[in-house]
Amino acid sequence: MYRGARLLIVWLLLLAVSAGGLVGCIAPAASERVLNVLCSPAEEWCQGMAQEFEAQTGIRVSYVRLSSGEALARIRLEKDDPQFDIWWGGPLDGYIAAKQEGLLASYASPNVTNLLDTDKYHDPDNTWAGIYVGSLGFCTSTAWLGDHPGVTAPSSWADLLRPEFHREIVMAHPYTSGTAYTALATVLQLKGENEGWAYMAELTKQVREYTRSGALPVELVADGEGAVAIAFSHDIVRTIEARGEDDALTLTFPAEGAGYESGGMAILEGARHLAEAQRWYDWALTAEAQALGPKYGAYQAPTVTGVTLTHPGLLNVRLIDYDFEWAGTHKREFVERFTREIAGTTLLRE
Repeated sequence: MYRGARLLIVWLLLLAVSAGGLVGCIAPAASERVLNVLCSPAEEWCQGMAQEFEAQTGIRVSYVRLSSGEALARIRLEKDDPQFDIWWGGPLDGYIAAKQEGLLASYASPNVTNLLDTDKYHDPDNTWAGIYVGSLGFCTSTAWLGDHPGVTAPSSWADLLRPEFHREIVMAHPYTSGTAYTALATVLQLKGENEGWAYMAELTKQVREYTRSGALPVELVADGEGAVAIAFSHDIVRTIEARGEDDALTLTFPAEGAGYESGGMAILEGARHLAEAQRWYDWALTAEAQALGPKYGAYQAPTVTGVTLTHPGLLNVRLIDYDFEWAGTHKREFVERFTREIAGTTLLRE
């Protein structure tokens, strides 16, 4: 009798499935509630946001941290078989380039209305949105300045070419780093392309080494491996606060004008976990999510309403009218030219 009842149950289940009766009732497999994130900000922030989202939604987050240049290269490589669902963080230049290459999906998030400026922080075709803002700056080792009486920290792009900074500047390479590409695009916009490329040729004579990551130069200067770093000011503040040495680094801004980034995010074309990616996208455009940055050492300014700035002075500087569309359109061209004519990539420091 037991065997007959069991066979009857199996037969009823098969009948229900064939008729479509159980399709809407079957709970999604645990493996389907996942999200694969390609993350370009600092590791601590990537990890923190993944944990926060997972705790709130129950969606298991797997992420890989790559500088934005490396992230874009990987997205290009995997375009026919994307391994990530969403790209989060890194300057908008990379997202504009990715959009032009058909690598991003369109998604009209209802939370776009939270943005402070939809013209500046949102693609009209709904392929990307801005999630933070940060300005470029210079940081100088205070100890190095103490060892070189009479030398002052650079306060202009022109100052970086001073003889005392010969082979003392550390910066990232625009092939791998969005920070470095923002610096390159800033110089080209400030000076014009001809003068800008000539300036970059002179600047490279001052550079001690190029790094893969945009934040690493700050760490190296703080460790005494160089005098000056070109980086985003929020990364400089993060290093100062993480080390607990308020006077270890001197933060300055270029008088001619600082370029800035709007960090972006986008769902990738062909994302395997589309609903989960859209859930992250919506969440990242809330005040709740953007207020989490300082908890994980990220001091960028928010792009949505309702978030209090922790370091308002980082944007209280002279900013150039940075053209994201122009920078994104020319990104591949300019990176290839920099690599070919200014500095190769064979000896980049990790």
